[in-house]
Formats: sequence, structure tokens, C-alpha cells
Amino acid sequence: MAHNTCRQAVRQARYGEYRTICARLTVPFVHSYNATVVDTESKCTVAVHTLGCKLNQAESEILARDLAGRGYSIVTGNKADTFVINTCSVTHIADRKARHLVRMLRRLNPRAKIVATGCYAERDRGVLLNYGADQAIANRDKQFLLNLLEAGLQGRPDPHCAAGPVNAADRVRSFIKIQDGCRNFCAYCIVPLVRSQVYCISADAVVAEIKARVRDGCKEAVLTGTEIGSYNHGSFGLIGLISSILKETAIGRLRLSSLQPQHISQELIDLWQNSRMCRHFHIALQSGCDTVLRRMNRRYDTILFGHAVDLIRKSLPDASITTDVMVGFPEESDEEFNQSYEFCRQIKFAAMHVFSYSARPGTPAAIMTGKINEKVKKQRSLAMLELAAHSTDEFAGGFTGQTTDVLWENEVRKGSGVYLGLTGNYIRTYADSREDLSHKITAVRLLMPVAQAARPVLRASTRGNHGELWGEMTA
Repeated sequence: MAHNTCRQAVRQARYGEYRTICARLTVPFVHSYNATVVDTESKCTVAVHTLGCKLNQAESEILARDLAGRGYSIVTGNKADTFVINTCSVTHIADRKARHLVRMLRRLNPRAKIVATGCYAERDRGVLLNYGADQAIANRDKQFLLNLLEAGLQGRPDPHCAAGPVNAADRVRSFIKIQDGCRNFCAYCIVPLVRSQVYCISADAVVAEIKARVRDGCKEAVLTGTEIGSYNHGSFGLIGLISSILKETAIGRLRLSSLQPQHISQELIDLWQNSRMCRHFHIALQSGCDTVLRRMNRRYDTILFGHAVDLIRKSLPDASITTDVMVGFPEESDEEFNQSYEFCRQIKFAAMHVFSYSARPGTPAAIMTGKINEKVKKQRSLAMLELAAHSTDEFAGGFTGQTTDVLWENEVRKGSGVYLGLTGNYIRTYADSREDLSHKITAVRLLMPVAQAARPVLRASTRGNHGELWGEMTA
């Protein structure tokens, strides 16, 4: 929820509900939503760590800005008075990362306050408490997170601190939450169990949030949510929301985080005639085999997916189409995997996030028979990753010799004079510059794959990466 909307919702909440949450989390009840923290001599430092999806990143951005606006010092790294860990639980690996981070921060900061929130905290708060967290706040209670934090923060806020970007990355790209929750109940997915409340942020609130980010110097906004294609608030669908953003804000670039193929239409694609729209579509495939998609309880088949890709490429031939692909779903046969592999080969994705199936407690797939052993899953993953690397190189290589705009993020190594940025269609690009390019959008001629660039700083830092190009500044 956009921070102004969130703040309003909290102010309007019943005290009884807030008191109940405080009791459940064993923290003091704060009668005033503008609570005064403990008055000590030092300024309180807060570090916000984010695991998982872009929606988590958007929520963490909101929290960090609100804390900064109330006078707390937002820091990065592993030293702080208070830590907030926004967790993910989409796979067992995500769970493991959260546990590891809690335990590490507790070991390094035995007297710090550690608060875990997010999907893992929603699913199994007890585990995180056992690993060293002081509190575990579920997704359903995130609207109260700022006030619950203030109830236990040690230190004094700085009254002269104003809200704004809390780190350099915020001035480049900002994740904007427009929607939350999912009720699709795909067989493998934990999200409907940990983000069950479905709601959308009003178009006015989204526009106001982006305007605020533009004032902070942000160049690119990324609209994010669990299923942004289903956005619907009042008279606004996703198309209306995007149109309002383009009309009412001065954001330099607008990107969508992820779409489902059933949400892609010609009317939606027509919005990309506006040059501020980033020509990058992330469309989750999961499997390129129809029988597996049916077992997954997905809402499309490969024909519909292929139609969505064709619509995009017919109107926007230079658009990048990226995806997620799962291998080793229960009962996935060799033939089904081969069908999925061949479909991905034919689509020629610009990038593929390949991952092995991970059983999530409480999901239908967790109790399915026909589990695939880890050795087979690893073999299939390696094969799909090899295809992904080839597809990525082929897509990026098709743009050598062309000139395009790049949003520069930072210098890859201080003093190197080499800067990293992203094209609108999501190609990682490097270039030399005597001028500081950070947070600027400039025209760049794409010359060659990074691996061919005679720059040791790049070869050392990007070894094994694919689809990255070396460019030069144009006059």
C-alpha cells in the first residue's frame, strides 16, 4: 500500500484491533500513532533487509522512507540498533536464506532488536523467533509495522530528518506497489496462503507515490504486485492506471514487474507506443508442457502463451520477453520436460529464471505422488540453464551496432570510470565515461558482448554472465 494510504488506514483502524495485534506480538500498545520513542542520547539506526520479490522490495522502500521521515537513520549492512528482515517463502531456499540472515545478524548484534516480517513470518513465525528474531510480524499486520517498530525502537529520532530517498538506488529505480494478494491457488504456490488478502491501491495514490519519487530524483518506476494484470480499483484497470501515470507524472521510464499471458491484449500493448514505457515483458511460464501446466493449475496453456508473445513481437519487435521456468514438478516425465525445453527454445526468451520445484507446506503439490529425485532435477535444471544462457546471448547480440537509451546505475568500481546501466528492454550495459553517469539516462551505441571488451575490471566482475554488452557514449 502506498505509504500515505497505509498511514491513513492505520489512523482509521480500531484501537481494539491494534491492541490485539500488540498483545499477540508481545509489544507495548501505543495509544498515539505518532508515538514518542525512548529518549536516549544516540540516534537510532535501522537496517532494512529484503529477501525475495519486487513486491517485498516495494514494501521495504515504503517502510525505510517512513522511518527516515520520522527521524531514524537508515543504514545498510550488518551493524544497526534495529533490523527489519522482509522475508520470502516461495522456496525452501528462500526459507533457508531468511533463517541464516536472522541467525547471522543475531550473532553479530547480540543487543540489537530484530524484527522479521513477510511471507515466512506469515507462514511460520515460530521458526524465525527460535533463530533469534525478537518479533515476527505477519503480512496481514504489515499496516501496523511502522508503529509496532516505534513501540520498541531504542534511540532518539532526528527531528530535522526529512523523508526522501534513503539510498542511492532509490534515486535510480523505485518499486511501486499497486496490488497485493492472490487467490489463483496454483498447485505449487505458497503465495495464496501467505498473501490471501487481495486488494489494489487507488490510481490517485499510485500517481501521488510516483510524483513523490520523481521529486526525490527517481528516473524509473516499476509497478509491482502479486498479480498486477488483475489490477482493478474503482473505474481503473491496469490500462487506465498506466495511462494516468503517463499523463500525470514526469517519470522518465515506467516498467511492469510481471504479467500473466491471459492479461496481455493489443489494447495493453498499444500503451508501449509511448517511449517512456520500458519494452520489457516478464511473463511467467513455469512449464512449456500443457499436461504439466494443468497439474500446476495454471490459467493458460502454451497456445495462449505463444499468442501473447506473438502480440508483443508483432507490435514491439525489439521488446525483451523474460520468464520463470520450473523443472522437476511432481510426475514430470522425460517427455514432458523435453516438451517444455523445446517450447522455451522456440520462444527464444531474452532471459530465463530457471529453478527446481520445491515443496511448500499446505500446497496441493506437496502431497502429490511422483516426486522427482534431486539428481534428475539438477540435470534438467542444468540443461535449461544452458539453453537460457544461449537465448540471452542471442537476444542481446542482436542489438550490437544499435543506439539506445541507458539508465545508468553506478560505477562498477570506484575510480574505474566504467558504469553499469540498463536499457529499456533490460540489457545490462557498460561504458567508459569521464563524467559521472550515475542516475542519468543517455544515448549509447551498443558495440559488443562484455566478454570481448578489453577491460579487466569487467572480465573480473562479470565472468559467467550472459547477455551483457559494452557500449560507447554518443555525441
